[in-house]
Amino acid sequence: MAVDLSFYTSPLSEEIRDEGRVESRAEDVLLILNGRGIEITDTTRDKVTTCDDPEVLRRWLVRAAVVTTSDEIFGDAARADR
Repeated sequence: MAVDLSFYTSPLSEEIRDEGRVESRAEDVLLILNGRGIEITDTTRDKVTTCDDPEVLRRWLVRAAVVTTSDEIFGDAARADR
């Protein structure tokens, strides 16, 4: 009996995996900020959790490791990715 595994290699399946990666990265940004004891504003939380660009989230994740306020992950003052 053969099992049809085509779904797992389909574009829809890849899209679902990408969405999961984005959600995970957004959670990681907030986790790093929280773990460092940095207060997360509602504005920051909303902006991070609604972002769907994995590269932007990657930059914010790197910045989250060095900023002193949560809002700094979005600005030029925290360009830790340069």
